[in-house]
Amino acid sequence: MPFTLAEATTAADVAEARILPFLRATVAAGLLEHDAGTGLFAPCAEFAARRYEAGYLSWSLNANRPYIDHAVQFLREPEAAGGQHQRDGRRVAVSSRWIGSRGFYPGVLSEIIHRKPRRIVDLGAGAGALLIRLLTELPNSTAVALDLSSGACAEAEHAGRRAQVDDRLTVVNRSVETLVNDPGPLAGADIVHAGFVMHDVAQTPEVFAGVLRTCREQLSDGGCLVVTDAVPYVNTPGERAFSALFSYLHESSMGVRLPAEEQWCELFRQAGFSDVTSTPLPMPGSRLFVATR
Repeated sequence: MPFTLAEATTAADVAEARILPFLRATVAAGLLEHDAGTGLFAPCAEFAARRYEAGYLSWSLNANRPYIDHAVQFLREPEAAGGQHQRDGRRVAVSSRWIGSRGFYPGVLSEIIHRKPRRIVDLGAGAGALLIRLLTELPNSTAVALDLSSGACAEAEHAGRRAQVDDRLTVVNRSVETLVNDPGPLAGADIVHAGFVMHDVAQTPEVFAGVLRTCREQLSDGGCLVVTDAVPYVNTPGERAFSALFSYLHESSMGVRLPAEEQWCELFRQAGFSDVTSTPLPMPGSRLFVATR
């Protein structure tokens, strides 16, 4: 969307004398275009694709900064290092959005929007970008964003106000695991979505089983659980490199062993879901699981 210098100054809350050289440099780099006649700046035609590609680097270097800065310690003493050096939830959430913009958001949005849910709950919602897109597309829907990170929750609240959907968005700062004993945020949901959070919960099988059962019990009739997550070490061309990095990083630095694709499906069936499907997404190694109540 084209914008003026004044709009950029206001949005960034940066003085014009500082923002103008930055915009000029971005134009020189070919990321922005500038119309001298109207004074408007606009993203280049390939901007979305470049941002998506840069997202993988951003996520790798920013979201996982503790594992990079303390790599030797994680190799020598992974448990001690994991307790001492933890990721920043807000940084993980924000950096993931660029990958999500093309890697998994489109598939999830399409799956959820065509069902026209009245109430959506997003577990591990991060900065709320997915829910805000859904609320924009579904003006009669309400949503709950649940996340363990207070920083990510604050970002989601801010983003909701900015998008003017905050009256339909409730942000809950809690872990997914607490839903077993207090399923309140799930009540009345037509769709429960969980994006790249269930693999953490799955490390404790009995808790994971309880979370899945609770989601099923709280869903409305005909509702479904939509899970976006990863499977380990996919060996197909185009997926193997990033899948290997993602799988190794989670196993070595976070102590997370990703379930195989069929294991995911079987866990949903064991929780009582009647129909389970799995669909590959553009992000290498990622899958969209849909489990119907």
